[in-house]
Amino acid sequence: MDYSYTTRNITYMQQKTYDNSIKFGKRVKELRLKSCKSLNNFVMTRGGLSTATWSRIENGVNDIKLSTIIKVAALLNISVGQLMKDIDFDYSIDE
Repeated sequence: MDYSYTTRNITYMQQKTYDNSIKFGKRVKELRLKSCKSLNNFVMTRGGLSTATWSRIENGVNDIKLSTIIKVAALLNISVGQLMKDIDFDYSIDE
C-alpha cells in the first residue's frame, strides 16, 4: 500500500490548520487592539476567558473549541461570521 499520498495530504492539512490558526490569531489581536491596547486590561474588563487562553489564541494555538470562538466573537462585539471572514476552510485532499 502506498502511504506517501496519505502522508502528503495529512501534512498539507496540518499546514493549512497552522496557517488558519496564525491568521485567526492575528485577526483576534487586531480587533482587540482596536478596543483596548493591553491584553490584561481587555481580559479583566471583559471577562469570559483567561489572559493565558487569550494569549494562546493570539499566538496561533490550533486547537480552539467552537465554544471558545463564540466567546471570542462575543467579547469583541462582532459576529462569528465577521470574526471568521478571511479564514480559508478549503481542506480539499486534492492538493
